[in-house]
Amino acid sequence: MTDYLADVKLYDAGADEAVVNKIVRHLGIALRNRDSSLVSASDPAELDRVKEKWCGKKLGVTGEAADKAVDAVCAAMKADKSKSRVTFYYLVAKELGKLGDL
Repeated sequence: MTDYLADVKLYDAGADEAVVNKIVRHLGIALRNRDSSLVSASDPAELDRVKEKWCGKKLGVTGEAADKAVDAVCAAMKADKSKSRVTFYYLVAKELGKLGDL
């Protein structure tokens, strides 16, 4: 199994293990498949799904705030060719100030 916490800590040294574990549980079966365990930042449809399903449904944030958060995470993870979905979702939640809501 991938060490999700270590990957998140590459971007947030003070990452909370309990929050990372909640995201892993939320994603569940999607993490078993390599393709679905990664976020394709170059695919607009993929980013729209992240905004709709993660930002909107799970975090309760839509519109411009969701757009800005996803764009900021894409920029932060730009150098990473394989963007872990767990890390991406964690950073979006952090960007939106919603880590405590998970």
